[in-house]
Amino acid sequence: MNAPTPLHTSPLEAARGLAPMIRASADAIDAARELPRELFERLADAGLFHMAVPRAIGGGEADFPTYVQAIEELGKADASTGWAVNQGATFATMSARMAPEVARAIWVDTPRSVASNSPGPTARAVAVPGGYRVTGRQGFSTGCRHASWIAAHAQVIENGKVRQLPNGKPEARYLLLPVGEATLHDTWHTRGMRGTGTHHFEVNDVFVPEERSVLSRGAPIWSDGARYRIPFTLSFAAGDAAVALGLSRSCLEAFFELAGAKTPRDVPGLLREQPLTQFTVGQAEAAVRSGRAFLMEAVGAIWDEARANETVSLERRVTLRLAATHAIRLAAQLVENIYSACGATAAFDGHLIQRHFQDIHVITQHVQGRLAHYELVGQHWLGLQIDETRL
Repeated sequence: MNAPTPLHTSPLEAARGLAPMIRASADAIDAARELPRELFERLADAGLFHMAVPRAIGGGEADFPTYVQAIEELGKADASTGWAVNQGATFATMSARMAPEVARAIWVDTPRSVASNSPGPTARAVAVPGGYRVTGRQGFSTGCRHASWIAAHAQVIENGKVRQLPNGKPEARYLLLPVGEATLHDTWHTRGMRGTGTHHFEVNDVFVPEERSVLSRGAPIWSDGARYRIPFTLSFAAGDAAVALGLSRSCLEAFFELAGAKTPRDVPGLLREQPLTQFTVGQAEAAVRSGRAFLMEAVGAIWDEARANETVSLERRVTLRLAATHAIRLAAQLVENIYSACGATAAFDGHLIQRHFQDIHVITQHVQGRLAHYELVGQHWLGLQIDETRL
């Protein structure tokens, strides 16, 4: 067994160091609808896909605030890149819920190994001696083209029926198989976030041994690291929000440059000299800074609690859910306002602000940006019972 290569820089330093290459690759990322191989390898070699894997098996196990800031830096350079890294790195926290030797074989021993997944348990995993036979076509598998492993997400079928957990709910599992045992379908044809490569995949009666499966929810954790006490879905949410904030900062900086060079038709003076432009920028700065401050406050608070306790409280989970949703929504409004202030200049393909506009409006359609999350947290603070599976 080869020893893992140690990381020589922090994830945040690595993200900042790769930002120029990511920006230079943005057009290629968008056109190819995936990360270029050279860029993927640089991201992987910097440890960014493994920054949430337990240190005990060779991962980076970065603290949660640093993780979120690293994703934000990637999002500033290119939203698709930040998103792809967050999806791969957050799913890799499942390594703390599998047998260490199995997790090491999947994420650490194979160079540049990444596992892509699918959000809903729509596949079928028929229980057989030693494991499961898995069948299904599943979507939204970000980064499946650069993945080494695919995690099918399935309900377990036993004796012709869905197997039940002790709490009476259907048993759902992630089942990891080599990417070569799945068929990838070219389905990710979108206007934004094209470079995430979030395609469908299909598996047909593929055997997956028991040890390469893990409960979707409630799997025991072997690592005592605080990172793994933070709920899976909220880890995704914080990273997705960081991408949105990074994108919005990049959009605002691109507008500063445009506003200093453009003279709008039939208007005297540069765009930056117009009162409405100045008002828009003032509001935008307030939005991105307040959204970021709230997100990082919530991230820091849940991290501090995870380090101090075996579990994190409902209050901390609700607050992070709200902060992540609100950051995404503030970012979307900022980009819309900036796009409107640009006039026709930003309407053309190839303009950076046009790409930001398209990207943020795919992010808002994701489950982490749902407006219904405001309702959820409102119910909690009004003293009503809530669905904690979203937390």
